[in-house]
Amino acid sequence: MSVVHELSPGWLLDHLAFINKISYELHQNREPCCSKSRPTSSVHLDSLHMDSVSSFGASATFVPSTSKPENGDRGNCEMFIQKYVFRSELFDVSKPYITSTIHEECQESKEKEDLVNDVKKEISISVNGKKRKRCVAFNQGELDAMEYHRKIRGLILDGSSQLIQEGLTSGFLHSCSEKQNKFSEPIALPHDTCNLSELCEMAKHLPSLNEMELQTLQLMEDDAYVTEQDLFSRIVENTSSFTKMITLMGQKYLLPPKSSFLLSDISCMHPLLNCKKTYDVIVIDPPWQNKSVKRSNRYSYLSPLQIKQIPVPKLAAPSCLVVTWVTNRQKHLRFVKEELYPSWSVEVVAEWHWVKITSSGEFVFPLDSPHKKPYEGLILGRVREKAALLLRNADVKELPIPDHKLIVSVPCTLHSHKPPLAEVLKDYIKPEGECLELFARNLQPGWTSWGNEVLKFQHMDYFVALKSKS
Repeated sequence: MSVVHELSPGWLLDHLAFINKISYELHQNREPCCSKSRPTSSVHLDSLHMDSVSSFGASATFVPSTSKPENGDRGNCEMFIQKYVFRSELFDVSKPYITSTIHEECQESKEKEDLVNDVKKEISISVNGKKRKRCVAFNQGELDAMEYHRKIRGLILDGSSQLIQEGLTSGFLHSCSEKQNKFSEPIALPHDTCNLSELCEMAKHLPSLNEMELQTLQLMEDDAYVTEQDLFSRIVENTSSFTKMITLMGQKYLLPPKSSFLLSDISCMHPLLNCKKTYDVIVIDPPWQNKSVKRSNRYSYLSPLQIKQIPVPKLAAPSCLVVTWVTNRQKHLRFVKEELYPSWSVEVVAEWHWVKITSSGEFVFPLDSPHKKPYEGLILGRVREKAALLLRNADVKELPIPDHKLIVSVPCTLHSHKPPLAEVLKDYIKPEGECLELFARNLQPGWTSWGNEVLKFQHMDYFVALKSKS
């Protein structure tokens, strides 16, 4: 379970435990015993194959079986199992991102808020007999952000304090004094050696496939002939009960059991529509446009018009719960509530907040920092047109979703690796409901994930191999 504590304000989550709860186990038959049997089918692995794997000091070697043993010999084959866990140091956030200037930042914020209050009074200053309004360094967006923070500050502080105290009491969180003697070395993050978004762009120039060829590709228990082209622009499913490993442009990725994904950009979403499946919950993490992204040119982003064109109404089941991650820009919050959701026939039902803390229970940024806040937002809504039809035709009781719930967790140091929502949403969707994540960067069992970086955090470099067992 990723939920460590649940109180009335919300949940304290353990993101790392959620990942490692997934059975990241690779199962392979050893070569020597199986080679005694006469080969009955060859395995062509080409660019999708299983071979030597290394991961930051821990390694395991896999020898793919080139044959299937006869029924009488199958029981004599030795099964090799290698288990992987996510790198725990990627969640080692023991100190706030800003430490030495906390008091100065808070004071600066207080002074700026006082200035805003003065501006609202429209105090005029007389200079040489002429009147001119006081010069203000804030634009309307900054003023709106300050007002929004003022409204939610109390519930963020009070609610997270309760959950943090519960975490300290149970031992899940540790006070700074308990970690004073721990020497923390800088974390060497894996290089982003495989740009998946560029691969999706390259895939547009590949020969187009007909509708039959675009059917869902299932990676079954037995190895199958699969090429890199097969992975582009089609839904890939790991239907087995254990992990599969694929190689894409020389980079290895782990696929958790019972997961599926579509690696494509927004111009090629039709495989999701062609499979005729609708979803009971759709989680969306759009690449929002902002000044820093535009300046750095490191990440692609979508305009509001492009986001509105996502075919959510065609993907949503009756009474579908739609959850959208939103940055703290008021422009984006208003867009989701006033334009995006109405265009999808989605009614806003709640606004939640993700609060980021250290392992000692401190906010990663000062709560009143005028620059970055230690929280992000989630807007929850229901598809109401379909829900109304469903409620008229069946005795369906829909559990109301409370407003302003908090999700408190230690964040991953990887950019935009959001905490899991499966366990906190389970009470508000039907059991065994179909789940979809748009703009995903990782996979989850039981979920379909889509995006042009959908395998990003499944990269082998983010995992460590444990001691093997037979």
